[in-house]
Amino acid sequence: MSTPAHTRFPSPERRLPARRRRVPRTAAAALSAVLLAAGCGSSGDASRGREAASAPAEGFPVTVDNCGAETTYDRPPSRVVTIHQHPAELMLALGLKDRMVGTAFPDSAPLPELREDYESIPELAEREPSFEMVLDAEPDFVYGGYGSAFAENEGRSRKAFADAGINTHLNREYCGKKRVTMEDTYAEIRTVGEIFGVSDRAEKLVSDLRGRVDEAAAAVEEEPRVPVFVYDSGDKAALTAGGKSLSTELIRLAGGENVFADLDDVFGDVSWEQVVERKPEVIAVYDYAGAGSVERKKEFLLSRPSLADVPAIRNERFVVLPLTATLVGIRSAYAVEDLARGLHPENFR
Repeated sequence: MSTPAHTRFPSPERRLPARRRRVPRTAAAALSAVLLAAGCGSSGDASRGREAASAPAEGFPVTVDNCGAETTYDRPPSRVVTIHQHPAELMLALGLKDRMVGTAFPDSAPLPELREDYESIPELAEREPSFEMVLDAEPDFVYGGYGSAFAENEGRSRKAFADAGINTHLNREYCGKKRVTMEDTYAEIRTVGEIFGVSDRAEKLVSDLRGRVDEAAAAVEEEPRVPVFVYDSGDKAALTAGGKSLSTELIRLAGGENVFADLDDVFGDVSWEQVVERKPEVIAVYDYAGAGSVERKKEFLLSRPSLADVPAIRNERFVVLPLTATLVGIRSAYAVEDLARGLHPENFR
């Protein structure tokens, strides 16, 4: 399977806004803190504390099967590190900021309503953090957005975390399912809500997002389908979204049709000749750090003589989508509305 550019080698020159970073505690300092706490109470206090810690929380235990790994939680995780942006935004949308001790690898600017909370959480690394960086944050739960969050060749396998006594969860989009849909987004939210004991919040969030999607889809359901080409990156060939991607469903719900829906993959490379043959009327440009600016991508597409007669190029019809809006996470619902407005602007005036 071709790997999207953003999960391959983001530019090392990439620079993101500086955020407050957590200063790792040394092992000696951590040990001193434990010993000091132990000396502050009676043996009876310590015994009661151990009993409380071992007793399941209300509504628990909860057992979750995630990508074939079954985990039983006796209580909600209390110290969470998220790797990649969409898991962090999902956590914040569920009101779980107080459980988050670190984030890593932001793709784009946070949603405005989540910006303040997002930027208050220590950023561990601009890309995937090392295993040691994650351990320094002392998490009891690591939530990864892409499969690369738990790259075995970089020492961050799920087994390595399990051996360190840390539970892990991988966004279901990377569990190897054949096709990803909006139902996966809703299921992911519910699962995370269950793990953290906030299923009521999860149901409300699902209802709100589903309502947003349904409203946008209803506004364009009678309109003819607009052919859409997704441009992620690439010059000699174009990296685009295939039929197994969530983007294909987002485009459909927005009143369009992915011209490469027959590509039997989540992402894949196609030739520029194929793009010309399929005559897209709109190009959806993915925006994320490390793959060049949106303006550079547009300039590149507009400058190719071979694309001059493509309707989307001739009419300069582009829709820009943050990469995080095309993944299993809360932004996918927003993407349907943004796409619908770009494909059928007359319906939203």
